[in-house]
Amino acid sequence: MKKRKIIDAHAHVVQYIAGTGSQGELRACGGGKAIYASGHCFQMIPPEIGEYDAAPEALLKVMDAHHVEKAVLLQGNYFGFQNLYTWEAVQKYPERFVGAASYDPFCVQKDKIKYHLFDELGFKIVKFEVSNGSGLMSYHPTVDLDGEVMHEVYSHARDKGLTFVIDIGRPGNNCWQVDALANAIRQYPDMNFVICHLLAPQREDGELLKRSLEKLALPNVWFDLAALCLNSKPEVYPYPTAMQYVRDGIDIVGADRLMWGSDMPSAMTRDSYEHFIDFVEKNTLLSETEKELIFYKNAMSVYFK
Repeated sequence: MKKRKIIDAHAHVVQYIAGTGSQGELRACGGGKAIYASGHCFQMIPPEIGEYDAAPEALLKVMDAHHVEKAVLLQGNYFGFQNLYTWEAVQKYPERFVGAASYDPFCVQKDKIKYHLFDELGFKIVKFEVSNGSGLMSYHPTVDLDGEVMHEVYSHARDKGLTFVIDIGRPGNNCWQVDALANAIRQYPDMNFVICHLLAPQREDGELLKRSLEKLALPNVWFDLAALCLNSKPEVYPYPTAMQYVRDGIDIVGADRLMWGSDMPSAMTRDSYEHFIDFVEKNTLLSETEKELIFYKNAMSVYFK
């Protein structure tokens, strides 16, 4: 049987765990574990990936074992920004990786940061996590996704021709601003947006997800499916709720708007990379043509033009 062509549209390389979140600074403490300033300690990276890091070679080993051709290296406050390390990974393996940069829009010298990232280093993707767990709103007051701060971010991305990736956290939190995001996106019709985790619906959020996807079914919006299945806990593989959410996503926004992603390495502390593939691959609610779009063609179009 011919191996399916796959792109992982949501992965992370990690030089050092240097995150910031609602529980303060996050640092590695060995064995793939990390500890917040609050004292909360947990498994953040599978030991087989790394004790303190997730090197590009470790990701490639996983990808090669599962016949994954390419990956999109995204950013977030969870691990701490890894801009230079991501850029170095892309320079070293340009046929396998494309990378996103990120920054804090509240930095006093953000203009210098943006110039370095997008003019000097040449990043073509920008990623923002705004969640109140480990994103922008975890250490800043609530930010209006249709407000002045974010419009400065959007307009910069538009002017630089960047693909804009955003993680708005989970339903029920102050960061999950679907209406504001939809209104903002309409003001940038020539810029491509990717929303992470299919909006991160939890197990009981099926109807909310449908209503929200309808609002975001816009011609310049895509969604990745990274860690979607893990949000339906306590369900385990094959994740029937997440399987249905993928079907709902196709029915509302279209199969040409969804991209498979793993969220490795952290997601692999909860289940296997194989299961992340198979909950889509073995989803009988999807056609072969839909799977080809989700696993490869859409990400190729959005990220690897």
